Amino acid sequence: MSTTTTVDAPAPSAGTTTEAVRPRRVRRRGERGRLATFATHGVLSLAGLIALFPIAWLIYLSLGPDKDDYLHPGRILGKAAFSNYSFVLEHTNFFKWLQSTLIVSLGTTVVGVLFAATTGYAVSRMRFPGHRKLMWILLLTQAFPIAVLIVPMYEILGDLGLIDTYGGLILVYCSTAVPYCAWLLKGYFDTIPHEIDEAGRIDGLSPFGTFARLIVPLARPGLAVAAFYSFITAFGEVAFASTFMLDDEKYTFAVGLRSFVSEHDAQWNYMAATAVLIAIPVSAFFYLVQRNLVTGLTAGGTKG
Repeated sequence: MSTTTTVDAPAPSAGTTTEAVRPRRVRRRGERGRLATFATHGVLSLAGLIALFPIAWLIYLSLGPDKDDYLHPGRILGKAAFSNYSFVLEHTNFFKWLQSTLIVSLGTTVVGVLFAATTGYAVSRMRFPGHRKLMWILLLTQAFPIAVLIVPMYEILGDLGLIDTYGGLILVYCSTAVPYCAWLLKGYFDTIPHEIDEAGRIDGLSPFGTFARLIVPLARPGLAVAAFYSFITAFGEVAFASTFMLDDEKYTFAVGLRSFVSEHDAQWNYMAATAVLIAIPVSAFFYLVQRNLVTGLTAGGTKG
């Protein structure tokens, strides 16, 4: 006959609390500790400060009333004023620059996104002869520097009578924005199931009807990224705008800023104030599309 021996667990002593015998909390997979969380927030805060410092410094310099205040930034605090902004708004062609910039930027955005979206959709869905070569040709156009392209583009626009016109500058900017945006949107269209196209054909929609009514609403994040890229490309470009626009009343902001710097003088205070004012429409446009920017930038890279 076997005997079973029972060993009783030692009773907790009088000084031992219930918390002392409670098992340690096991950290879940992917969960950060307090030190890692603190370090992450610290790095992000530092990165945010580094990103915001140039903007804050530009705003600070724009408050200096004299053109040489940037050499002695410590003196600006005692005499800060908004006189630079009033001068830019009242005694320069700021509003004409604003009009020209918005016409060119929004025109480039609308035309560029339209061509890029239709091109990307066609290459993504249709297997016509040379569809792969077309995308590589578009990519190859991005390899040429602006200095090489200015002369042939000037001759082409001159033959077409488009020198010193908004339409000519929009076409030039589209030649830069469309290839990149077509690649971007092609990758995004690849993530949309082909069954949606088939459902559109069953319902009697044409290929363009399927694209406009079914695909475009689903591709809104990708279109937002393409629109933002096209807008920024046209908004801040200098070389093409200063070459193809001859009338100073048709200058864009980027070219208008150069009027404050000459061979013998540089009015940095007015340039800083103008740069701050220029940032307002860009910030507004970014606010309109920022919801879709992250989704559009990441989703297009999931498929070839």
